[in-house]
Amino acid sequence: MNTTTNKTDQLNVNIRKMLSLYFVAGSQDCPRPTNDRAANLLHVLEQALIAGIRCFQFRDKGANSLESMPEKQRELARQCRDLCRKYQIPFIMNDSLPLALALEADGIHIGQHDMSPSEIRKQCPPPFIIGLSTHSLDEIGYAESLPEVDYCGFGPIFPTQSKANHSPPIGLELIKAVRQAGITKPIVCIGGVKPEHVVYLRQNGADGIAVVSAISQADDVAQAVKLLGKSA
Repeated sequence: MNTTTNKTDQLNVNIRKMLSLYFVAGSQDCPRPTNDRAANLLHVLEQALIAGIRCFQFRDKGANSLESMPEKQRELARQCRDLCRKYQIPFIMNDSLPLALALEADGIHIGQHDMSPSEIRKQCPPPFIIGLSTHSLDEIGYAESLPEVDYCGFGPIFPTQSKANHSPPIGLELIKAVRQAGITKPIVCIGGVKPEHVVYLRQNGADGIAVVSAISQADDVAQAVKLLGKSA
């Protein structure tokens, strides 16, 4: 029996499961119900965890975030991590490896121009999870060749207000071409995804969807999570 292969296969199964409904947010994404965006995020996150999200990524960046107040940002990240642990859901840190290590995050999600996956893996052996954002067939094809990358974010599928200066939308159809090109890594689609898009994306090769405002700004967080989960 090849124990290493079995562990790798199990990790892939677990990652595909966690990608099924992946919530990404920071304080900037939660303007309601109070003027305290950090408290709002914690409130929304706990509601989403109870309702059934499978993974959470802390991405606190840009206008209205705590980026300029690192101590407050770190404390908010810690509180989010603690909530994820309470509900036994993976906590992923966006971009910051020092913060991911300090908080003992379950993984990190990086962009095309961040620290290389190989450098991260040297410091963080499995089961630490490494996710990589990709925006084209070429980028996801290259990611497929990187053994350190555990899953790929793919998008934006549609235009989105949740991320400034995002790449051009790639549309619904490209996910089919990705699987036809032989890409086997777990894939989560992100960017303006709504419940009515989920079935198509899943049927054509996506392992799941990642959403921001569809949950963070929902009038009824539990209902939003249930709708997205039902579609999946």
